[in-house]
Amino acid sequence: MLDVAIIGGGLCGLALARKLHLRGREVAIFEARDRLGGRILTAPRGDGGGLDLGPTWFWPKTQPLIAQLVKELALPDFAQHDEGAVLHLREAEKSAERIEDKRLYDDARRLHGGMAILVEALARALPASAVHLGHELASLRDCGDHVTLAFKTGEEPMEIAARRVVLALPPRLLRETVRFTPPFDEATDQAMLGAETWMAAQAKVAMEYRDAFWREQSLSGSAFVTHEQAVIGEIFDACDLAAGLHALGGFVALDADLREAFGVGLPVLLESQICNVFARNVEPLHIHYQDWAKERLTCSAVDRAQQGGDGSHDVANPLLRQALWDKKLFLGGSETAARNAGYLEGALDAVRRIERALAALEAKKAPSGDALFDDMPVNEASLARFSAWVDARTDEVFENYRRRLNRALASQERDNLTQAAVLGAMEEVFQQALSVLATLPFDMDDVVIERGRTALTPRIQKPFGDLLQSIMDDVVAFNQTSCALSNFPGEHKLSQDYTRVIMQDIAVAWREFSLAANGLLLAKRREAQEQEMSR
Repeated sequence: MLDVAIIGGGLCGLALARKLHLRGREVAIFEARDRLGGRILTAPRGDGGGLDLGPTWFWPKTQPLIAQLVKELALPDFAQHDEGAVLHLREAEKSAERIEDKRLYDDARRLHGGMAILVEALARALPASAVHLGHELASLRDCGDHVTLAFKTGEEPMEIAARRVVLALPPRLLRETVRFTPPFDEATDQAMLGAETWMAAQAKVAMEYRDAFWREQSLSGSAFVTHEQAVIGEIFDACDLAAGLHALGGFVALDADLREAFGVGLPVLLESQICNVFARNVEPLHIHYQDWAKERLTCSAVDRAQQGGDGSHDVANPLLRQALWDKKLFLGGSETAARNAGYLEGALDAVRRIERALAALEAKKAPSGDALFDDMPVNEASLARFSAWVDARTDEVFENYRRRLNRALASQERDNLTQAAVLGAMEEVFQQALSVLATLPFDMDDVVIERGRTALTPRIQKPFGDLLQSIMDDVVAFNQTSCALSNFPGEHKLSQDYTRVIMQDIAVAWREFSLAANGLLLAKRREAQEQEMSR
């Protein structure tokens, strides 16, 4: 039986598989396409350059996970060209307006060779036997101690069994194409339906030229077309000069139905739009075009029907981050992220969440003295167990919050609903944490104590940092998507002042927990000393 099955060979699936493989877990990726990458798609060139027709940029200042991965894999990157004037074509029959000194891509960076090199680097980290292309998931069945997965492979249907399954696919696509037995509860189903797939109904174009003619005119290459006949709404410099690549990229303004109606004539319209914007009759060497609305493995029927959205919801519904089927099934992919949902960063946010959850489950099932902790000193092992316990509490604390909130709504309470529910849930987990600490065999003999605080206390506090952040992210996102709270504006969208008050309450409870935890460790020290004296 497979340990972990990952469905989807995009960034989330590949990055998670790499991490689990490095930890010694038995993992396999199943991808429906005949290629890896998912929405990462780069039009290749023979000289090593590439033009991205999917995600193109990352922002190191605000997206530390993708920045760290690029650094870890030693991938060459460069700043998005942003120097020069921006053009704005407001009317079809007039010239574009020139806007000087306007920067649009602050901190944005690209990869030499395109985002495909990220996919290739992650794939190289996995054994070839762990990657299965052409495997489209048809159904999942909860079988108690494992999950059965059925695939369509183009030949005979195939079934496998896995202890854990990660679905690194857009939630709407899963809802539309996969049969779940038993089905998910209504709240989860509706959360999946509401998770708009990032850029699913959009189209992107990239055009290669002999030279970067716009740079010669002191133009950045960035342009906007906002009149009603716009074909390309946003244009940007897509050059990779290290590879001798001169190109412009753009997001097509036409909706999916119009793009399809124009058919073979669309490239002419795209080329003409560039000529109009830059006032140059210049013919591209090559036109690369990707219509994601035609990709049935990306764009769901709901996404296509809702054309006009771009999937840019920065925080996903927290119900998408809860483990399902007794923690055997996890929803992944960028659309489930607590932050930067829809971006590459969001995919890695999902990876971090799922990796921690799987590690916590392994630690939880490991008996005292298991090989997981055998080689650690007693205090390191105790801290590792405690950290794993805290990491596994996110779903539980959030569910506690929901129960308390629903109870308050049912009782027709109207004041400080979120504040009371969050504080109650956090106080309960702090109390549980003290009980867990009391059972761990800390050796306090050589632990340094300064001003009454043990050296272990900060390390006991540390795991709660991520828990507190995750809970507040989930609370904010849940409240925004809750119909029940729509009649309570102050609770539906938490203001900065209200959030600050909630955090102050949690800080008080946190201080009480920290004092109690420190006192518990000091008591263990006194108990050990008393036992030593009585011998």
